[in-house]
This record gives sequence, C-alpha cells and structure tokens, in this order.
Amino acid sequence: MDTKELLKKVRKIEIKTKRLSNHIFSGEYHSSFKGRGMTFSEVRQYQYGDDIRNIDWNVTARYNEAHVKVFEEERELTMVLMVDISGSESFGSKNQFKKDIVTEIAATMAFSATQNNDKIGLILFSDTVELYIPPKKGRSHVLRIIRELIEFEPKSHKTDIAQALKFLSGTQKKKAIIFMISDFMSDSYEHTLKIASKKHDITGVRVYDIREEKIPNLGMVTMLDAETGKIQLVDTSSKTVRMNYEKHYQEKLNYFKDTFRKSGAGIVNTRVDENYVTKLLGYFKSR
Repeated sequence: MDTKELLKKVRKIEIKTKRLSNHIFSGEYHSSFKGRGMTFSEVRQYQYGDDIRNIDWNVTARYNEAHVKVFEEERELTMVLMVDISGSESFGSKNQFKKDIVTEIAATMAFSATQNNDKIGLILFSDTVELYIPPKKGRSHVLRIIRELIEFEPKSHKTDIAQALKFLSGTQKKKAIIFMISDFMSDSYEHTLKIASKKHDITGVRVYDIREEKIPNLGMVTMLDAETGKIQLVDTSSKTVRMNYEKHYQEKLNYFKDTFRKSGAGIVNTRVDENYVTKLLGYFKSR
C-alpha cells in the first residue's frame, strides 16, 4: 500500500470512528471505567452531611470553624489495545474481513479514551508480540496506532494469547483498561489471564464470522489453514468431518467464555456482519 492510499484509509477510519466515539462512546466509556482514585481538590467549610473523616483539623483550628477536604476522582487512565494479527484475522465471507472490523473497534476505543484525556497503548500479537507502542496521549498518537493496525504485516500467522498476556504483565506495571480483540481460537491462557486480571481491567472482544462456526456441505474442497499455511483436501460431504470441525470450534469458544468469566474479565461477542456499536454500548451500560 502506497503512502497516499494509506493516509486516505487512515482518514476514512478516523472520520467514522471519531464520530462514533464523540457522540456515542465517550460518555459511556467515562462512566464505565473509574479513575485511579481520589485526589485532593480544595478545602471548604463543613456542611451538614459531610464525612467527618474528611475534616482538615489544621484549617479548622486556624479559623476556629470546621473545614473539610474535598476530593475528586482522578480521571486519567491508561488504555492498552491488545490486537490479534494472526492469520485467522484475515478471514471474511460477507465482503468484510475480521481485520477491518477489529481495526474499527480499536480505533473507536482509542478515540473514546482520547476524549477523556487518557493514554492509549498498542500491542499487536500473533504467537509472539510483534509490535508494542507504549501508552501516550493525543490525536497524532491515535493516528499512528490506526496506521499500524492497517498496514502491519505479521511475521507469524499463529496465535498465542498467553505470550501476549505475559508481555502485558511485564510492561504495564500500573492498573490499565485492557481491550483484547481477537477471535480467541487459542487455548492454554487461563493462568496468565488470571494473573493479569488481578491488576488490570480486562475485556475480551471476540470478533468472528458466521462461516467459521460450521462447514457447509460442498463436497471435496481445498482448504488453507490461515495459521499453519497448510493446504489440504477436505471432504465436506462427510458428516463426521463437519461434526469434528464444529466440536473443535465450540471447545475453543467455551474455553474463552469460561476462562474470562472465571478470571473476572469482561466479554463482548460481535459478528462481522453485526453492529459492533450496539454490542459495545450494551456492554458499557451493563458494567
């Protein structure tokens, strides 16, 4: 992709996702995620109903009248977008690739965080962390994140969620809001998710295509495994083949749901042909 085409694509995504974040998400995002804590704001005269634990005894003694400390929520937060860029993300069956929806969701969340003056970081992962952009503020930083989401070419097509979570725990020492966007066709990440969830507020956003759930009966079909690169002939007319595929898919899906729920992390499921805006808003309002 040449520079002109890339910039055009970045601008198109910015216009669409910024509008969503400005008018829909920023308020819901603000109310869904709490700040780090309370910070001192001012001292004022005591009023009936104030918590006596907040009385400032030094000021009270000076003026011979009760005064209390006023605190306000420290709003500044850090958001880290963890985005799966493995081979399976290039799948698409309805004129829309999973990768395109993933990019839009990530951009919308980034602009929502920017509206609240929060920092945004990015982790692109396959079976290893392929790119890390440390959290920063500002529009130009968000545009850099969008550019990477559009044009970054992964070195590996496999997936290892556990490795990505280990990297997160090693680099993000303070509590952060984490949105992990993937199809979650992986396993063996229960332990690392449990550790990461104790420190961070994690949400798994599963983006999937309806054609991945079942194999239709099309007879003998040549199939490419996007994560291994292997091409093989598959007899889709075989009921056993179709049942085994569905069983494998369902096992991965159940593992994702059970593992995230047990660790206390949030879950959002959105199909590529569904309105992800509705799904995310519903999630925010339920928190």
